[in-house]
Amino acid sequence: MRRVIFNQKGGVGKSTITCNLAAISALEGKRTLVIDLDIQGNSTQYLLGRKVSESDKTIALFFKDCLSLSLFGGGSNSGLENVIHETPFPNLFVIPSHPDLEPLQGRLESRFKIFKLKEALEKLEGFDAIYMDTPPILNFYSQSALIAAEKCLIPFDCDTFAREALYTLMQAVTEVKTDHNQNLQIEGIIVNQFQKQANLPRQLVDELIAEGLPVLAAMISPSIKVRESHTVSQPLVHYVPNHKLSDEYRALYAELHSE
Repeated sequence: MRRVIFNQKGGVGKSTITCNLAAISALEGKRTLVIDLDIQGNSTQYLLGRKVSESDKTIALFFKDCLSLSLFGGGSNSGLENVIHETPFPNLFVIPSHPDLEPLQGRLESRFKIFKLKEALEKLEGFDAIYMDTPPILNFYSQSALIAAEKCLIPFDCDTFAREALYTLMQAVTEVKTDHNQNLQIEGIIVNQFQKQANLPRQLVDELIAEGLPVLAAMISPSIKVRESHTVSQPLVHYVPNHKLSDEYRALYAELHSE
């Protein structure tokens, strides 16, 4: 299963959700891959404990190879196998992000490489689950991920502005589905930073549900443990396996795999 975690608003927890769901998947015995397409590289640092170096093989190298192949002829290797890194956690792997993604974007767009990630993932073998972290904007890389994915998860952080932007975001996903990826499904809206005792978050969530939007039942509470887990580069189920937040992520994972 290929999932993309996408929202055009920054700070909604995309990287945290990506890495924690992937960590649970790996603990469940599934060989799991995270692809970090956000130039900020938060998922990369969360899982590897460091920023990438100049010598590291990253997703940027894959896209550079896509441009090279178009200039010098084809090739049968997808390129993704060469940029996969082991993390310290069993069954969990990551393709790191890199700052070179930014200058590559215009060249990739002009040469119509928007389907290359999907083609490469369809060739990639040996993984039971793939999670893609995306930049907080509908650009070449987030569109590539939406085209390559089977399901889309949308984080929502209980903010009035986030609610107003949600419809635009869902329309953008629908357009990608219509134009490029008929198999893409919006799997659900993940309510993050949910304070159940506060009136506004509860009201916003109730309104989304009343409007028929696919709000997932499992919701994620705010906690300092999230920042702590970022600091030590350990997903919550490894850092605080018995904490309430880890249980919430397990409930979210279970809901996504309930069928």
